Amino acid sequence: MKKIVKGMMITALAATVLAGCGNNANSTDNEGGSTGGGEAKSVKLKMFIAQPRFKEQYDKYIAAFVAKEKADKNIDVSVQLEMPTSDNAAQILKTRLASNDAPDIFALHATNEIPSYYKAGYLEDLSDQPFVGKLLDSVKPAVTTNDGKVVAVPLETISWGYLYNKKIFTEQGITPPTTLTEMKAVTEKLKANKITPFVLSYKEAWIPQLLLPLAAGALIETGNKDFVERMNKDEGSFTEMKSMFDIFDLINANGTDKATEVGGDDGAAAFAAGKGAMWLQGPWYAETILKNDPNMDFGVAPLPINDNPDATLINMGASTSLAVSKTTKNKEVALDFINYVLDDTASNDFFQSLKFNPISNIHTYDSYPWVNDAMVYIKEGKAYQEPKIPQSVKDEVGKGLQAYYAGQLSQDDVLKALDKAWQSYNKVNK
Repeated sequence: MKKIVKGMMITALAATVLAGCGNNANSTDNEGGSTGGGEAKSVKLKMFIAQPRFKEQYDKYIAAFVAKEKADKNIDVSVQLEMPTSDNAAQILKTRLASNDAPDIFALHATNEIPSYYKAGYLEDLSDQPFVGKLLDSVKPAVTTNDGKVVAVPLETISWGYLYNKKIFTEQGITPPTTLTEMKAVTEKLKANKITPFVLSYKEAWIPQLLLPLAAGALIETGNKDFVERMNKDEGSFTEMKSMFDIFDLINANGTDKATEVGGDDGAAAFAAGKGAMWLQGPWYAETILKNDPNMDFGVAPLPINDNPDATLINMGASTSLAVSKTTKNKEVALDFINYVLDDTASNDFFQSLKFNPISNIHTYDSYPWVNDAMVYIKEGKAYQEPKIPQSVKDEVGKGLQAYYAGQLSQDDVLKALDKAWQSYNKVNK
């Protein structure tokens, strides 16, 4: 989902400022505006969305919103859009929020981040906004707090496991394996036919981190259901999840070279070029894959983590969502944009261009093939809701698995670091 940049570089984009009606329109950060033919009001709206690969799509949609605000309310809106990579975004956003420099609108992960951001008082209550009534019943809970308030508009709902090249699988007479032993047999058959089983791309820590929600989620679902609850009480340990290294070791032993030098976009290009038959990645990379090869036929399958086929499950969750800052001085315009995300007319093309799943009853476009792949498993009951693991723990596992792959940490080192990260989270959030 993220484009590689060095350090903390942020891509800043500005939407066009439309010329105001009348002379010398004042620039202001206050809400409100005129709907008459008088002097236009100018508003600068700051947005923070960590999806730089979708720059083109957001630019186009924001420009349409700017035009609509001018036509409907005679408000000249300029938008400053910051698009950092996900590896940097959380820390940048936390610093902004803590220093009273909050963006008017910012992206956050629905499952991982809404609880802590809401508790800290950063999120505007959006429960009475028109978009809420448009959300599918299956989507709304992801952006709803424990006390029943809707605090974000979801963008991405995802059903995922790993990606596989359907053409290669068909040519080799392979079907997605249902156990770890079957996955070992698949890798051996691919290697025997001079096909690299896996694309590895670990330059960005969030990519190896994907192992955690897949492996832990399946383990929790099939016999350790109180794991998150116990971890929140400092009563559990990631030693219970040590078997997740079995599939990770298999992937690493049968993958492409120089993984720590390959980021998400390069991984997508390698996967599209057939340099690996499988990729530990989600369908949110569909748009980038298809840019590299518009004709690529790829699918989504659940990742086997052990020899229990009942633990080979699809992860269901909601990720990127847009919230409004509690301290925004441009509340009216910010809320207008949040509702425009689910505009009855415009949002169909917007969501389709992003290759995101439909999330609303107003979305009428056809689901994508990889969505249908995942739905087969979901309809068979082979799925689970993504566990609510703190983002700080996920950040730690990403760094830990990078170091583990490089031979710098042992399995026990990684597990101890994860326990410590969750304990630190508990101290702050109790």
